[in-house]
Amino acid sequence: MAWLSLLLFFPWFCVVGALYWWFPRQPRHRARRLFDAVMLGLALLVSTGFMLWGYRVGAAEGAAGLWKQILAVLYAYGGFLAVMVLALLLRPRVLVH
Repeated sequence: MAWLSLLLFFPWFCVVGALYWWFPRQPRHRARRLFDAVMLGLALLVSTGFMLWGYRVGAAEGAAGLWKQILAVLYAYGGFLAVMVLALLLRPRVLVH
C-alpha cells in the first residue's frame, strides 16, 4: 500500500520535473541535460526511499486508516523537493562555462 502514495503523487512529480527540465531554456548543452537527468533520477530514488521510510514510521507508530499513506506521501514529497532545490542551487555552479 505504500506505493499507492507514490502513484498518486507521480503526476505532480512529473509537472515539477518538467518545469525543472525546461526552464531556463538557454543554455541547453549536453552537460546540462546530463546533470538534469541525473538530478531527476536522484529525486525519484530519494522520493521512493523516503516514501518507504515514511510508511514504516507510520506503521511503527500504529497509525490507523490512511495515515500511513499520508505520512508516506509527505515524506516522499519532502525528499523530492529537497533534491530539486539542491539541483536548482547546484546547477549554476556545476555548469559554469
